[in-house]
Amino acid sequence: MDYLKTKLHELMAIDSPTGFTESATDFVMKELEDLGYNPIKTLKGGVQCCLGGEGNPLIFSAHIDTLGGMVCEIKSNGRLKLTKLGGLQPNNIETENCRIYNRFGKVFTGCFQMNDPSVHVNNDYGTQARNFDNMEVVPDIVTSSRKETETMGISVGDIVCFDPRTVITESGYIKSRFLDDKLSVVILLQFAKMLKEENLKLKRKVYIYVTNYEEVGHGCSSALPEDAVEIVCVDMGCVGSQVQCTEHQVSICAKDSSGPSDYGVTTALIKAALEAGVDYAVDVYPYYGSDADAALHAGANLRHSLIGSGVYASHGYERTHLDGVRNTLSLIKAYTTEK
Repeated sequence: MDYLKTKLHELMAIDSPTGFTESATDFVMKELEDLGYNPIKTLKGGVQCCLGGEGNPLIFSAHIDTLGGMVCEIKSNGRLKLTKLGGLQPNNIETENCRIYNRFGKVFTGCFQMNDPSVHVNNDYGTQARNFDNMEVVPDIVTSSRKETETMGISVGDIVCFDPRTVITESGYIKSRFLDDKLSVVILLQFAKMLKEENLKLKRKVYIYVTNYEEVGHGCSSALPEDAVEIVCVDMGCVGSQVQCTEHQVSICAKDSSGPSDYGVTTALIKAALEAGVDYAVDVYPYYGSDADAALHAGANLRHSLIGSGVYASHGYERTHLDGVRNTLSLIKAYTTEK
């Protein structure tokens, strides 16, 4: 797990909210090139790469874009009102440090707070609604007006990125914002590395496709390999009251908010997990959409399913375990390589 843990820390440190992913995709391109592959960057900024094999082509997709914010108003007090990028929940980022990227390469720091966050002067602090109208970015610049903030170089449309706070504990827990879905990107990089180093033989042609714009619904809607017949989205497995998966397992999704996964593909994944002794759960996700759905909604003629390491507190400060990562890798390996 040393490679995976190192690359996870490195990738998490690269800000990449949806629509602002170029540095992160460049990182993935370089990693694949260093491993001896020939990745292609798509016009939308995704990364497509063939790992080898012949016949019955399969895509493993994962997305590199995360949640974030965009400045939608510079307020009269010089502070910043945000609009969300993806499903960002304002209550999940209260008091979090952030970075503001302007269009010309300058980066400012700040913190996301309630509009009047000092409890010694605001007795209603605890009961105020946590929403983007009641919250603001306080930039770390000397300003008390819209004009002063604009003069410093901050504008409407600037991207706001939040600290991931990535931690891997001695007990094997991985805690971070944006495990959805950077963890899966690194899992696919680890698989690509395993193929080379362990001299594994693929029993079919395998692509990996690292997308952006997944968090806004159109990541995998274009630039799919033309010969592919199947897509398995590698995204987070959900952990919660309505599902079976734990942070230590790989989840196999039988149905999400768009409908059932392909019955044959899902069954084949379950059989591969059983034969390889993988710790897995089969789940139904009531409020989940994936890149596989985006591909199908765009008209792709593909069989599809979805797997992922179990992730707790999705779209918040997320947590999984190295056991879940190992089980996800083991399932990918069992599904695609010769014994």
